[in-house]
Amino acid sequence: MKKTFLYVLVAGIGLTACNSNKSEQKTDNPFFADYNTPHQTAPFELIKFEHFEPAFTEGMKQGRTEIDAIANNTEAPTFENTIEAMDKAGQLLTKVSSVFFNLTGSDTNDSIQALSKRLAPELTKYGADIDLNENLFKRVKAVYEQKDALNLDVEANTLLEKTYKGFVRGGADLDADKKAKLRVIDEKLSLLTLQFGENQLAENNAFVLLVDKEEDLAGLPESVKAAAAETATEKGEKGKWAFTLDKPSMLPFLQYADNRELRKEIYMGYVNRCNNNNEFDNKKVLAEIANLRVERAQLFDFKSHADYILAENMAKTPEKVFELLNKLWDAALPNAKLEAAEMQKMIDQEGGKFQLASYDWWYYSEKVKKAKYNLDESELRPYFEINNVRNGAFELAHRLYGINFIERNDISKYNKDVQTWELQEADGTHIGIFYLDYFPRASKRGGAWMNSFRKQSGWNTENAVTPIICNVCNFTKPIGDQPALLSVDEVETLFHEFGHALHGFLSRCKYNTLSGTSVSRDFVELPSQVMENWCLEPEMLALYAKHYQTGEVIPVELVKKVQDAGKFNQGFATVEYLAASLLDMKYHTLTEVQDIDVTKFEDDYLKSIGLIPEIYSRYRSTYFSHIFSDPVGYSSGYYAYIWAGVLDSDAFMAFKETSLFDQATAKAFRDNVLAKGGTEDPMELYKKFRGAEPNIDALLIKRGLK
Repeated sequence: MKKTFLYVLVAGIGLTACNSNKSEQKTDNPFFADYNTPHQTAPFELIKFEHFEPAFTEGMKQGRTEIDAIANNTEAPTFENTIEAMDKAGQLLTKVSSVFFNLTGSDTNDSIQALSKRLAPELTKYGADIDLNENLFKRVKAVYEQKDALNLDVEANTLLEKTYKGFVRGGADLDADKKAKLRVIDEKLSLLTLQFGENQLAENNAFVLLVDKEEDLAGLPESVKAAAAETATEKGEKGKWAFTLDKPSMLPFLQYADNRELRKEIYMGYVNRCNNNNEFDNKKVLAEIANLRVERAQLFDFKSHADYILAENMAKTPEKVFELLNKLWDAALPNAKLEAAEMQKMIDQEGGKFQLASYDWWYYSEKVKKAKYNLDESELRPYFEINNVRNGAFELAHRLYGINFIERNDISKYNKDVQTWELQEADGTHIGIFYLDYFPRASKRGGAWMNSFRKQSGWNTENAVTPIICNVCNFTKPIGDQPALLSVDEVETLFHEFGHALHGFLSRCKYNTLSGTSVSRDFVELPSQVMENWCLEPEMLALYAKHYQTGEVIPVELVKKVQDAGKFNQGFATVEYLAASLLDMKYHTLTEVQDIDVTKFEDDYLKSIGLIPEIYSRYRSTYFSHIFSDPVGYSSGYYAYIWAGVLDSDAFMAFKETSLFDQATAKAFRDNVLAKGGTEDPMELYKKFRGAEPNIDALLIKRGLK
């Protein structure tokens, strides 16, 4: 569920058309008219920076007019004139927001960042004016109190429930003093979380490991050296080699570089981002965010921010989250310690006179993997050319759901690297438009995500709206004449984000508020993570893992090596993830405002749970953007990936019990999970698909923890 009505407007998108008066239509601002483009996709070649602010201003003006009309309607409140009317309101604001906030993450610049800061308090106030509108809430409450007599269908009833709860959780039931405090807190949070993300992007872009001696590159594959030489040239350092903190640059260096001091330099640069006591330091920023969240939760009579957030998630309580995380921690930590001991043994055998450190882990785990399984990841990359991997994901969707993908070269793009595709049902019915943005650049934040330019709505009505969705990633770039060759981790990420996209594309909901990925944080990762289960299955690899030069399908013996090594290093992978999840919960189960020494807070807690010094938390506090760079984001929700891991492991077993591409099972998953959005309780949806609640054993077995 989206937390407030504002968040629905900013993060999603409603109907495509907007009501604009004649004077507005005469301007050259594309936001003030219907897009005259294929499927009303955004005309990026026409959109200029100066179009955004007036469109936001007019969008908020129109939105207020629409909300006032609903709130002050003299007719008796009904589901149609209140709840449905709100679901359709704010179209222009949503239209401009969807473009602008996609660009802030994927293709930003100084002007966009400055405008974001100017807009943040205005948009926060706009949302608060809706959440705290007394007349509007009275009408919503009046409809809610008669819900048992309305004979609403399941989706309409859910919309009513969530709208009412959204108002209560947005402050509508608070007294005047608390409402005033809430406005102040939310405005501060909007600016602080924006600052956190901007600081992280600046620190990420500021670091570069510049190497000028080729002997310092010993151990690195030629492709990695070539990419680093190209990066150096781009930075005006021709003849040298440059490595950045983007994962496709940093991780191969950590895996293969023999120079231990340089491995330390780049890794410590990564883990110390925004923790350097400079203008981009995030310690005070995140401490204030954490304290404001305590204050905010207690305005609603919750003990902590985690209690407030989890009340609307599948987990329901912090205790349930800790129960799952601690159970997995107890299973994974011994495995991680064994992995560390195995690497230390190799160091000792090689005559090394040092203790394994965090910046050694990738290097020695790669060596151990090669020794145990005769598998070097560089052997695999030639079989994972990015377009082949993408086509593999498309083929999986075709085999499961009958979907076809048609490349569209007539659709405007926001960056030259973006690809555009149309999705169609087997009978040719249009499903939606798909933007793929795969490569890193200085204007893009790190990581990988799915966004909607337009959400699906109006299913089975004359006002049906089809989705427009993008996947944004930071994969290994092409180098010279060599195409982009992905690591196994990148392959899994591509399938993961594609799963999120399918969740948006295959939504079949009437109401925008509930469609697509508008589900609880600990359910939204099921459709994405379940897709990862296919990508390394032998039957699936045979469809897409083809050598980029020869076209040869990945050899059977190499597939067997991949399978044998499938559970390798899972102690580390699970522990570093769980450490971040537990750290998130520790910050957000604080029950009082306090002077937080961020470094001590993090160190003391991670030591108390037994994290070994050879492993850092996947995200340290100062760059934990999942939980601190958005007013809500994944705060008290980073656990969702492992919660959904229980679901996806169990869900994939349904296919293993039948066949890998079983269409009956796929149809059950599509009809009961993907199509339903947030229209029903997620566990009930899962049980309709699977017939029972999930069992944690499937996850433990998959990770080699049981």
